[in-house]
Amino acid sequence: MSDTDDPQQEPELPPDLRFLKILVATLAGTMILGLIAIVTLIVIRFPAAMEARPELPAEITLPEGETASAVTFGKGWYAVVTGEGDEILIFDARTGALRQRVPVGN
Repeated sequence: MSDTDDPQQEPELPPDLRFLKILVATLAGTMILGLIAIVTLIVIRFPAAMEARPELPAEITLPEGETASAVTFGKGWYAVVTGEGDEILIFDARTGALRQRVPVGN
């Protein structure tokens, strides 16, 4: 009886197919390592990003008759777009005083 007659033994793969099998296994390993690296970076960086958010004022006092439709923050200031969108009000972040009114032209 020869070695090829044994039903328990797998036949040897051709060299091209063996090379392809190694490439697929390497790609799968690389993808797993990349996914682990991305998750690790997100976990490490996310808490730091949460600490860097701007300080929100306890309340914003708008001029009478104005409503806010959008708010944005900068270093030492915050801006409010009025409800009608025709004006941007810029306030001092520390004092809450109105610094500037910027009309938005159509």
